[in-house]
Amino acid sequence: MTLSVPHGGSLVINSVDSQERDSLQRELKKAPSVTLDPREISDLILLSEGGLSPLDGFMDEAAWTSVVERMRLPNGLLFPLPVVLPVAEELAKTFKKGDLVALKDENGKILAALNVSDVFRRDVQKEAREVYRTTDSAHPGVHYLLSVSPFAVGGKVRVVENLSGGVFSNRRMTPTETRNLFNHHSWSTVVGFQTRNPIHRAHEYIQKCALELVDGLLVHPLVGETKEDDVPASVRMDCYEALLSRYYPSNRVVLGVFPGSMRYAGPREALFHALIRKNYGCTHFIVGRDHAGVGSYYGPFEAHDLLKEFDYDDLGIVPIFFDTAYYCRSCEAMASHKTCGHPEDSRILLSGTQVRKMLREGMAPPPEMTRPEVAKILINHYSKVATPVS
Repeated sequence: MTLSVPHGGSLVINSVDSQERDSLQRELKKAPSVTLDPREISDLILLSEGGLSPLDGFMDEAAWTSVVERMRLPNGLLFPLPVVLPVAEELAKTFKKGDLVALKDENGKILAALNVSDVFRRDVQKEAREVYRTTDSAHPGVHYLLSVSPFAVGGKVRVVENLSGGVFSNRRMTPTETRNLFNHHSWSTVVGFQTRNPIHRAHEYIQKCALELVDGLLVHPLVGETKEDDVPASVRMDCYEALLSRYYPSNRVVLGVFPGSMRYAGPREALFHALIRKNYGCTHFIVGRDHAGVGSYYGPFEAHDLLKEFDYDDLGIVPIFFDTAYYCRSCEAMASHKTCGHPEDSRILLSGTQVRKMLREGMAPPPEMTRPEVAKILINHYSKVATPVS
C-alpha cells in the first residue's frame, strides 16, 4: 500500500504565489468585502492548503444542494458536509457573477479573494434536517446554522495571506507537509485519529491497537472552533504533548493540529473527517463510538453504519471501527466487549460528565482511565475555570 491519493485525485491548493499576491492585493483593496467568522476562517485555511480537496472555494447552490441531498458533489464524488460562505442579505443583493470580493478577518486584514460564481439562499431547515438530522436549536451545529444569514455567496478563492501561523504553528502541517513527513519516515500506511477531547486511556488503547496494523499514527486534534464547554485547544494540546512524550514510540507517531471547526454532525462529520485525513496522506482512519456526536442526537454506532455503506472506491481510505473501550479488573488490562467476556461490574468506565465532575473537584480519575500526567493538567484547568473572578 502507498499513501492515499487525495480526494478527487490531487491536492487543490488555493493560495497564490508572491508574484500574483501583490497585484491581487491591490485589486482587493478596491473591492467590496466580506468579514469572516472563526468557522469561515477555518474553512479558508483548509481551502488554502488543500485540506478540503477537491474544493477550490465556497460551494455554489448546485454543490450545496447535491451535498445536502445526497452527500455527493455534482460530479458524483463523495462529500458529506456543505462548505458555504454566508453573507448578509443586503450585501448578497449587491453581488453578481464575476465580481471580485475581498475576504477579511475581524480586524480588516485581507486574507483572500473570492470570484463570485453564484449568490443563493439556502433552505436552512432542510440543511438542518438532512445534515444534522434535527432542527433543534439546542444542537450546536443547528444553533450556528440558524444564527447566520441564509444567503450565501459561492466561488473560487485565492488566498493571499499566510494562514499557517497562530498559537499552534509549531504543530501546524499542511497536507503536503504531512505527506512529505510520512515519506521521510518511509511509512506506506498511516492511521489518522481525530479528536476534540483530551486523550484518555480508552483512546490510547484504540490508537495503539490500530498502530499494530500500520506503519505510523497521525494524532490530529481539531483546534478550530468548538462549543463553549469543550476543553480549550491549548489545554488539550498540553495533554497530548505530555501523553505522547511518555507513552508512545516517538518514531511511529506524529502529532499535528487540524485547523478545522467542529460541526457536531455525527455520522456525516465522521465521514468528512475520514475524507479530509485522506488528503493529509492517511491510508486508514479510526472511527470510534459516537464519532463527532453531541448529546443524544445520534446513536453510538451510526457513524460506523454510515461509513460501511461505502466501498473503498468511494472512500479511498480504510476505516477502522472501534467499540467502547474500558479497563477490566479481571483482565487487568484495557479491553472492549470484543476482547473481554467479564461482567460489567469488573469494568472501570466513567461517563464524561462523571470525569468532569471529579476534575472540577480536584480529584484525579482512576489511573486506569486517565494517565496521571493528563489528569494533573486537566485538574489545573478546571480549578481555574471554577475560580470566581473577584
